[in-house]
This record gives sequence, structure tokens and C-alpha cells, in this order.
Amino acid sequence: MDKHTYIPAEFIADVQRYLPSHLSLDDYLTSCQSPLRPALRVNTLKMSVADFKTYAANHDWQITPVPWCEEGFWYQRPQAQQNLSIGNTDIHLSGAIYIQEASSMLPVFALQHQNDLTDCILLDMAAAPGSKTSQIAAQMKNTGVLVANEFSSSRLKSLSANMQRLGIANVALSHFDAAVFGPYMEQSFSHILLDAPCSGEGTVRKDPDALKNWSIESNQQIAQVQKQLIESAFYALKTGGTLVYSTCTLTPLENQEVCQYLLDTFAGQIEVVKLDDLFFDAKRAATSEGYLHIWPQLYDTEGFFVAKFKKSSHSSHPKPQTKKGQFPFTLYGKKDAQTLLNELKKQFGIDSLPGQLHLRDKEVWLFPSEFALINEKIKYSRMGILVGQTHRTGVRLCHEFATCFGHLALKNTYELSSVQANDYFQGKDISLPTSTNDTGEVLLRLCGSVIGLGKWQKSKIKNSLPRDLVRNNQLITWV
Repeated sequence: MDKHTYIPAEFIADVQRYLPSHLSLDDYLTSCQSPLRPALRVNTLKMSVADFKTYAANHDWQITPVPWCEEGFWYQRPQAQQNLSIGNTDIHLSGAIYIQEASSMLPVFALQHQNDLTDCILLDMAAAPGSKTSQIAAQMKNTGVLVANEFSSSRLKSLSANMQRLGIANVALSHFDAAVFGPYMEQSFSHILLDAPCSGEGTVRKDPDALKNWSIESNQQIAQVQKQLIESAFYALKTGGTLVYSTCTLTPLENQEVCQYLLDTFAGQIEVVKLDDLFFDAKRAATSEGYLHIWPQLYDTEGFFVAKFKKSSHSSHPKPQTKKGQFPFTLYGKKDAQTLLNELKKQFGIDSLPGQLHLRDKEVWLFPSEFALINEKIKYSRMGILVGQTHRTGVRLCHEFATCFGHLALKNTYELSSVQANDYFQGKDISLPTSTNDTGEVLLRLCGSVIGLGKWQKSKIKNSLPRDLVRNNQLITWV
């Protein structure tokens, strides 16, 4: 941002009320009007951190580690590469990285701290566009079940698309006001992230209009919603489980006061897990309660707030609810399932798939095994991975099967060049340098990650990219 970033006088006066004594208002305002350092997170479901560092070095990227996220980096690309949006680069299109502001990586780091997230059932209460959801999934190593809820229907589609691009197979998507989880899913989750809807005061460095409609009254109204959601989270959390509450705002109305509401409402049943030693130099942002209040001038980031709690005992929801309606899937027949697995073994060397196969009409879906524990509690908008569609000779594999399970293949893969990748994402068939006698389907790779399916056809590979994913702009090659 720049000096024209809108910062109302009333907001400045309010900030002075709660700005810590060791921090300067002038430093804060200067930070708000300074450009935000771009950051990314390596998606370890697709690429290792070591391989990313090699890629960065080979492409002359300057990278600096984010101290609270082993997979996070601030980055700077050479001027000649900046004509091409990073979203159109090979490494991004491959799903190997996710563009994510550094401070927004903190809530998941707090959630995983001293917790093993593998094979758990977790809830992300406000998930879109998917930065923290995908960060959690990577820490879960695609095991267990991650329920990703998003109240906005328009953002739910982009959330689903991001999960597929990143190769995430253990997510169930839901579309509710997150207040439903308390009465419908009592004690269902080992861990919960509530990255709450908020006034967004901390985002002013990337959005010059973030404070355009700011008012104390709006803060107060939002805080009431946040209190409903954090109460819902308590009931949905298992005893012994942990809850992380975070916002991208600065006001105590939406931060410390919401946390105190939780502690007062469930006194003796939930306690603060202090975060002052979460990473080196975390004490600079720590509050007296043990929360982290990230002012933008502290680490040169957006403003953020993070708190963590552990539940020690449970009290029942006063108005528990049960879902109505039938689960619209049936288990895929053992014989048909074995036939599908035999084909995957023959074509790709894939011995097994991690989960249970289900059928809905002609669609074959793979659900995480643990999903059976929660599938009857609420209605899901989408769950698991669409493996393929049945037809008279077997199952025709789908795009997301490739992006989520292609890494299991031991054979029949093809690494695309930059020119070929351009053609692939623009919906064109892929020309081969020499003819081939290979037949059937092939898994296509980019930067070592599987990005989709094709079909061998002598001198080319027939493109199977879904039409809604086709791009018309220039990709990959530096211009």
C-alpha cells in the first residue's frame, strides 16, 4: 500500500486506546502504509521443502524463511519474471505452492504445536478460500478427516477447486452458519480452528479500503457473531481437544474479549494454552493472557491475533439437534471395487487407495475411512474424492483422482515441458517429440507433481483437463 491508504481518525484514536506501551503509533501507521512482503507456503503433499529450495535457486528467487512455519517463505522474483503472475507459474499450477500471507500461517502452526494431527477428525469452521484448510491437510498428511465449512456459497466452489489442485483427499466440505456444529456435532472433533469472520483491520497493507466502513458499532456486532461461533466450537470439541481462535483484526473487542467470553461461559472446563514460546521471538507479540497479538510492525506482516485453548471437561448442549434425511451413498460392491483396483494396478502400479469406495448413481467416490464416524451428523456439500464414473466397460477415471492419488503411481507418468504444460492448461492436446506405442491413460506431471490425466495416442497425448479448468492466458514461460 502507500500513503493514500485510508485510515480514519476514529480508528487511530481507538488504536491508541489499546496499543501496547512498548509500541509506537507512528511505527504502526508507517507499517500500514508500507508494501506487504509477498509470501508463500510449500504444499508438502506435492513437493518437499528441499525441492522447493532447489527450484527457487534454479529460478533466481530470493527466499527468506518464515520463522513460525517450516514450509513458509517470503519471496522475491527477478524483475524479468514479474511480468508473469506467480499464479500462472509452473510451480503454482502444479499445486506445489500456495500463496499465503505469513501471519496467516500462524493459527495452523499454533494448532499443530504439541499436537499430532494425523489420523484425527478436525474442523475448520470458516475455511474459504483454503489457505489454512490446505495447511492443516498437509500437516494431517491426508489422513483422518478434515471438515471444512464455509458459509458463503460463492466461496465454496473456489475452496473445492483449491483442494483439488493441491491434492487434498481427506476433506469434507459443508455449507452452514458454523453455529450449527455445537448442537449437531457435540464432541466430534479432536481439534478445531476457528479463524473467525472479523472486521479485517489487520489487512490494510494489502487492501487500501479495509477500513473504509470501520466503526466501533460494527466491531461490536461482529464480536457478537464471534461469541456464538466460539461457543459452538466448545460443544463440538472433544474433551482433551484443542481449539485455536484467530482473526485478522486488532481490536480487543473481537479478540481478547471474545476469548474471555469463552473462558467465563465455560469456567473450569477450558483453559488457555500459552503461545509465548511458539517460535523464536514470540514473546514480542505475547499478551498477558498468553495470546499472540501480531501488530504489523513487529514482524513486517499483516496484523493478526491467535489464541489457543484446551478443553478439560464437557457440558451438554442445551438444545442438541439431529440431522434429517438419508446418506445418499452406498458402499461400492466388493467385486466392482476389486476390478477397479486391478485396473489401477495394471495401468499405474497403484496397489490400493486410502479409504472406502462409495457409489452414488454412476459416480464412484473415495471417502476417508474415518468419515463413517461423522457422516450422519450433518449434510455435506461434498466429501472425499470423485474417482470416476461407471460405464459399460468399467470406471472412467476423473481429473481429481489424478491430482489427489497420482503420486501413488509407480509407472505410466509423463513429465510435461513448459511448452507442453502451456498447451495442457489451454485445453490443447500434447504433442510428443517421438511416437509411442503406449496405450490407455497416463498421469501428467509438472514440477514433479501430478496435475491431471491424458490418453496416449501415438504422436500425442489427448487432453483430459475438465473444460471449466481450461485457461486462455499465457502460462509458465517467462515473458
